[in-house]
Amino acid sequence: MKVVVSVGGSVLAPELDPDRVAAYADVVDELVADGCQVAAVVGGGGVARDYIGTARDLGANEIELDQIGIDVTRLNARLLISALGENVVTAPAKDYESAGEVMRNGDVVVMGGVAPAQTTDAVSAALAEYVGADLLVYATSVPGVFSADPEEDDTAERYEELTANDLVDVIAGLEMNAGASAPVDLLAAKVIQRSGMRTIVLDGNDPERVLTAVRYGDHDGTDVIPEGAGDELTYWAE
Repeated sequence: MKVVVSVGGSVLAPELDPDRVAAYADVVDELVADGCQVAAVVGGGGVARDYIGTARDLGANEIELDQIGIDVTRLNARLLISALGENVVTAPAKDYESAGEVMRNGDVVVMGGVAPAQTTDAVSAALAEYVGADLLVYATSVPGVFSADPEEDDTAERYEELTANDLVDVIAGLEMNAGASAPVDLLAAKVIQRSGMRTIVLDGNDPERVLTAVRYGDHDGTDVIPEGAGDELTYWAE
């Protein structure tokens, strides 16, 4: 089973906590021990936002701000690499071709950002499409995809299951509302739509939830199911 795990920076290292990073490394190591091929993509989180905010106040343009964000995602990726075992390349992959080559060699690959104007949400979806992953998991700070921002709207409904087409519609609606927060961005949703990628969006504050979702398909988040996939999943790790 080939798995791409997208870990938000605020989930992996909310306070640069080594125990949290080590726990995510343990999840990756256990999936590898289960026989999975694993890629991890790490976001920037609050640290990236702090750097970007300061640089914006200093007059940096948007491309420069994006580059700063990419640098921070790669630093976070290095934290995860530091906690992983021997079967991991010792620097973050900077493009999809090199990431795919690492996986073909049987090693774990870790990435941060790739290019300006592209979030790590989109990088994760693009990498999953490029390597032909069986499953894409988004470990976010919220427990799935909602009809509205749950932090702003107490009536927001969590979707247990969505088609990829529905995911695009929901995310597009959220992004049109100023200040609303979506668990994945619209570009990522569109890549998932075109690729038919089986996707799970879940609360990653407990890394064990990722392990359980990949091993058994059990989680309290949102399943994004490709058209024609059927109700029963046949490729969980166990």
